[in-house]
Amino acid sequence: MVVRFTMENGNVERELRLSGSGARLLSIGQEIRIELVRKSIHLLIGLVPLLASYNLSLTYFMLAVGTLVYATSETLRMGGVEVPLISRVTALAARQRDSGHFVLGPVTLGIGTMLSLLLYPEPAASIAIYSLAFGDGLSSLVGKLFGSIRLPFTGGKSLEGSLTCFFAVFISAYSLTQRAPESLGVALVGTLVEAAPLKDFDNIVLPMAAGLASLLLL
Repeated sequence: MVVRFTMENGNVERELRLSGSGARLLSIGQEIRIELVRKSIHLLIGLVPLLASYNLSLTYFMLAVGTLVYATSETLRMGGVEVPLISRVTALAARQRDSGHFVLGPVTLGIGTMLSLLLYPEPAASIAIYSLAFGDGLSSLVGKLFGSIRLPFTGGKSLEGSLTCFFAVFISAYSLTQRAPESLGVALVGTLVEAAPLKDFDNIVLPMAAGLASLLLL
């Protein structure tokens, strides 16, 4: 593998030839960096229930505008027009499978969060959003960093990541309800959905499933 570095002041290119193991380490480092950027956005969604408790309409409006602005920016980026900051963050968060395609994740993230606020009363709405922010967000990070046991029929997801999702959803639900058996049920539903190979659409399906389970069980 050859990696080229460009020095801006002298416009000089340097080449670094990596062995197979070195190239793999570089690839893993890039994957972790991308996942950190992506899941930082997920974790920020965890602030939505707090904001909604102060002003639900304004929170919903901000989510809708943010999703629309991102979708417009990404459409322009696909047409070769770079939007300051937004296009840069998108490029940093884009995975290999997103190369040359519309990066859909932030759109489904916004839609999943808005649907949670729209369809579910409290505490189901907050549990749905926390499941998305912490269950999905932390499970992916742990899976990338420590995942070694791959689960069948999940598209490469790990046991370590799924266990992280389970405990994150359980803690979120229990902290809001103080009802352990029901919170365990919500966590199980959320974990099974998160493990499904849904790609970016898990941002919609996961909070919908966790919210519905919360509504039925709690």
